[in-house]
Amino acid sequence: MADIVDLGAYGEDFTADPYPYYAALRARGPVHRVRLPDGREAWLVVGHDAARAALADPRLAKDWRATGMWEVREEQAPLSSNMLELDPPHHTRLRKLVAREFTAHRIEALRPRVQQITDGLLDAMLAAPDNRADLVEAFAFPLPLIVICELLGVPDMDRAEFRGWSNEMVAPTGQEAAQAAVRAMAGYLDGLIESKRREPGDDLLSALVHTADGSGHGDGSRDGSGGGGPGPDRLSRQELIGMAALLLVAGHETTVNLIANGMRALLDHPDQLAALRADFGLLEGAVEEMLRYDGPVEAATWRFTDGPVDIAGTVVPDRQFVLISLASADRDPGRFPAPDRFDITRDARGHVVFGHGIHYCLGAPLARLEGRIAVRALLERCPGLALDPDAGALSWRTGMLVRGPRRLPVRWD
Repeated sequence: MADIVDLGAYGEDFTADPYPYYAALRARGPVHRVRLPDGREAWLVVGHDAARAALADPRLAKDWRATGMWEVREEQAPLSSNMLELDPPHHTRLRKLVAREFTAHRIEALRPRVQQITDGLLDAMLAAPDNRADLVEAFAFPLPLIVICELLGVPDMDRAEFRGWSNEMVAPTGQEAAQAAVRAMAGYLDGLIESKRREPGDDLLSALVHTADGSGHGDGSRDGSGGGGPGPDRLSRQELIGMAALLLVAGHETTVNLIANGMRALLDHPDQLAALRADFGLLEGAVEEMLRYDGPVEAATWRFTDGPVDIAGTVVPDRQFVLISLASADRDPGRFPAPDRFDITRDARGHVVFGHGIHYCLGAPLARLEGRIAVRALLERCPGLALDPDAGALSWRTGMLVRGPRRLPVRWD
């Protein structure tokens, strides 16, 4: 078996700036056996073509329970019953039930409300007496969270607690804390779903509960199975909890870090900032370059081999973790010339930050809409916006799933 590259040995340098390490790996080949910072071993895909192929490869499974590699703990079951952790045909059925809510047309209809939320958050941020703020706390985090909570129908008073659970699940500080967050979120969502069943509203979660109950006529069972399991247009209780959790977490995490990473890149490159301020016709391309250059998702969620799989010439044995580095793929010079240069005029199409294949991110249109509105509003309403030079070094979120700073201190004139 191939030698192991110990990513954990690179320490905090790898967390803060993994790109030079990915470049060194790409120069040696598209696939490597690695030891991750958390101690687990995996096969890491770093090349663009290899990553794109692996993302769409049906031989790489997503349903970790079917591998028999881990014990399934009771608290994990509800939240993991989601389409991101399933394979066809179960994945196909679940995705079909929510795909119509995330079409470009449906998302575009949210534009006025997204703009209204953006304006309100900037009103509050710009009221700071010293013209300084943490862009994550004041703006990048609350904007997408409010949008997705309103879309699903999560009450205002629950959002602060949800933030803590979500942070712990995607960037865990420890195993016990992560497990506690999973249990807490599952319990909360179970209660929220019951309240939607009793008093449905005009929101996506109520619509999903309606789907679970079968045209609004519940079967009375707690699992929604009706005794024979969910049909093609039905959701079991666990699937309903898992779907709600996935939509909430994925529905805001991507945009939080799109805004934070994207604005950091823009503010670090004054020539690109000036070009965008001078011509907002560049905005769409600028957001795509933000996604490519320093995207919000560092690596795709786990895949597993069920038998030996040849990935770009490397045979990965049976029952192995496979991790696909989206961040590395989008800095591959074989796909993007001068990939370490931030250039909002480049054609950044073809990046894989939202994945590829059947698991391509349903929320991509929403993330793009929020990102474009957020970036334009920040530049229009914050003259002289810049990184705060007195704030010190940035602290980055842990793990290899999401990539983003914990805080992004900024100032403006």
